[in-house]
Amino acid sequence: MDDITLNNPEYLWLGLAALLALAELFVPGVFLIWVAAAAAVTGVLSLFIDMTFAGQLTVFGLATVAAVLGGRRWYLTHKVESENPLLNNRSAQLVGKTVTIVEAVSATSGRAKVADGVWPATGPDLKKGTVARIAAVEGGVLRLEALESPVQQDTKPIS
Repeated sequence: MDDITLNNPEYLWLGLAALLALAELFVPGVFLIWVAAAAAVTGVLSLFIDMTFAGQLTVFGLATVAAVLGGRRWYLTHKVESENPLLNNRSAQLVGKTVTIVEAVSATSGRAKVADGVWPATGPDLKKGTVARIAAVEGGVLRLEALESPVQQDTKPIS
C-alpha cells in the first residue's frame, strides 16, 4: 500500500487549499483566501508537472506573494462601499446632533450630555441647561455651536 501524500502531493496541496478556503469563512479578514488560491495553483501544477518538494514550496511561495499582491491591488481599485460608513465611528455619528449642556461651556472647558453619558465640550459661552449642536468632535472633545433661533431650541437633545 503506497502513501498517498508522498506519491501524490497534489492532493495534499488541493486539500490544504480547501482547508484554507474553509478557514476563511470562520476567520475575520480577507487573507487566507489568497493563500488558499496559491495552494490550489501549486496543487494543479503538481498534477501536470513532476516537481520536487523544494520546487513545490517555491511555487507555493511565489504564488502566495502573487496572490496576496494581486488581491491587495484588486481591493484598492474596487472599493467596498458600506451601507453605514459611520457605523464604527461614534464621534462622527454625533456631528449635527443636539445636546444639553450640563456644565457651563467656554472656549476651553465644559461638559455636555450625550445619550446616557457626559462628554467634555468646548465652544462659545453656553450656560448649564442650554441646548447646543455638535459641530465636530476632536480628540474626544465635542466642539459645540449655539443654536441661532428659538425654533431650533425646541429640537429634542440626544437621549
